[in-house]
Amino acid sequence: MMSQSAFATLRTAPAADAAAGGLATALGALRPGQLPAAGAEPRVASGSASAAVVGVAVASLGAATTRRRKQRERKAKVRVLATKAIDSELEPPPALNLSEDDPSAFTLGILGDLHLDPRDTEHSFEGREHMKKALEGAVRPFVVSLGDLGESKDCNETKQLFSGTTECFKMAREFLDGFGVKFDVVGGNHDLEGIDEFGTDEQNLEAYLHHLGKETPQFAHVVAEKVLIVGLGSTAFRTAKYTSHEVSIDKKQLEWFENVIREHPDEEGWQVFCFSHAPIIGSALRVLQECHVVNGCCWLNHCDSVDSKRFIQCVRQNPCVKAWFSGHFHLSHDYQDSITFPGGNNRGSCVFAQTGCMTARSSRDGRRHSRLLRGNSEGFEICTVDHSKGGKVRLDATITYSDQCEVDPDTDLMSDAPRACSTMVYAHKHEDFDHDKWFQAYVPQEDDGCYIVNPDGTLNDTDDIDFSNPEQVCWWHMKDGAVLGVHNGMIIEYDSMTLAPLGMVVSRDELMERRVAVIDDQWGGSALVLYNDGDNDVTVVQPNEDGSYWRKVVRNKMHRMREMRRMSAAKKWMKGLRSVDEDPKVLSSYGPYTTTAGQVMGLSTRAINPKA
Repeated sequence: MMSQSAFATLRTAPAADAAAGGLATALGALRPGQLPAAGAEPRVASGSASAAVVGVAVASLGAATTRRRKQRERKAKVRVLATKAIDSELEPPPALNLSEDDPSAFTLGILGDLHLDPRDTEHSFEGREHMKKALEGAVRPFVVSLGDLGESKDCNETKQLFSGTTECFKMAREFLDGFGVKFDVVGGNHDLEGIDEFGTDEQNLEAYLHHLGKETPQFAHVVAEKVLIVGLGSTAFRTAKYTSHEVSIDKKQLEWFENVIREHPDEEGWQVFCFSHAPIIGSALRVLQECHVVNGCCWLNHCDSVDSKRFIQCVRQNPCVKAWFSGHFHLSHDYQDSITFPGGNNRGSCVFAQTGCMTARSSRDGRRHSRLLRGNSEGFEICTVDHSKGGKVRLDATITYSDQCEVDPDTDLMSDAPRACSTMVYAHKHEDFDHDKWFQAYVPQEDDGCYIVNPDGTLNDTDDIDFSNPEQVCWWHMKDGAVLGVHNGMIIEYDSMTLAPLGMVVSRDELMERRVAVIDDQWGGSALVLYNDGDNDVTVVQPNEDGSYWRKVVRNKMHRMREMRRMSAAKKWMKGLRSVDEDPKVLSSYGPYTTTAGQVMGLSTRAINPKA
């Protein structure tokens, strides 16, 4: 999101150039109220939506084809993309006028990570009342919860995590029923944490679906004429290969999603709004290097280098996808990049929006936010419901569709001259952005001046280039195509297609006072090495077996919890055996081991301190 007033002129570009893969093939559309055959409609509560709006930021985006109920021939199909921004004193446009008489009008209340805790419900119920007031009298109201329904702690003195349990699901259902309107839910990374109550992810998922009134982890609802909302839910916790905090969308669900999007083409006037607990790679939303980047759980299917990119590929190829809402980061909306707009950045026609938390307990910055989405066939508004200000509704972005975009094939498409299909982006500097809590992770840009063109030899070969300095930034390509960079005193790997951060390669302590070099591996590739000035030792930073470099250091939470329970039991047993008050030192022996040894007898299984 822009932090100060700006005006962007938009110029046309051929559709094939605007999005990789071009426009999707239309495979038909649903009638209003009809759901895709691949997914069943969950059972929901019924009830009532609206809000007074305070202006903040506006984005107007052109559409590739004739919009909504008007169908006219065009000379050429083009996609309109923002290309530059200049200062402007333009006034924001008025709020959308939604009417019950308009069949395309709708209102959505969007809830971030709830993390309900039966011991601490004040902010949760206060937030619900704020949202109910915002939805009171609104047109075709609907509530979407972005998952992580319960607190990941022992909330009821059972020595079990509350999240993912039957009691959690019952509390969440009662809480969501209390909005008095139709609702649906997508599962987050904590929603299958009932590891003591349920033996498998499948059993846990079945209980989640039953108590929330759902038939499938995903959902699709036609909420207004030509308006489809689509949700994707996480289905793995115990079976997660690495960190259980990764939000995992299974292949069956992913294929369903791709089919649903293709069957609701922009050419037929469809608007599709997507919802998931974590954002997708390529969304460019603000992420936390100290948490989600180093733990490898920023994006949907983060650890799957192929499937993680299928979401952004679908968005690029289908301009019907207008916005995508996610939570997961526990960040408020008062940050640059809490909303990202399309425009020359290969994100299709989609606006991506972070959704905050209702409770101060769950918020990383103490700010308490939910989202409100209002729209019709002319466009939509993204608002913030500020729970720390009595539920005040703040308008963050207004997206309007141009009716059509006709361009003569002989026209100079690279000209900055305005055309009938040109639109504007307007943004305010807002008082809520006046703070210094700027959580961030560096994202490489092609023109940021930090790129090392041909890395060969030592990269920090002079004393004035200190890679352990948090302010030092640079990035480069390895010969195998991997993108590595230095930021905040660490070496980070970035996705080669989107340049989104993937994970930590070298930690701060390992990089401290080290030289970093990229050398020829003498087999047609390159190798990353670290060394000190004071000795002859050299460290080779080996890529993983899958070709990536970032370290999958956070293991599955279920296994870690069970290991800690065994250690606690061993400590208690040893104290009883020795009849002493002093706590014994508890070590653990682990497998598998990562070495270059070709046989077992030369290895040691010596125990280590797992917290060291």
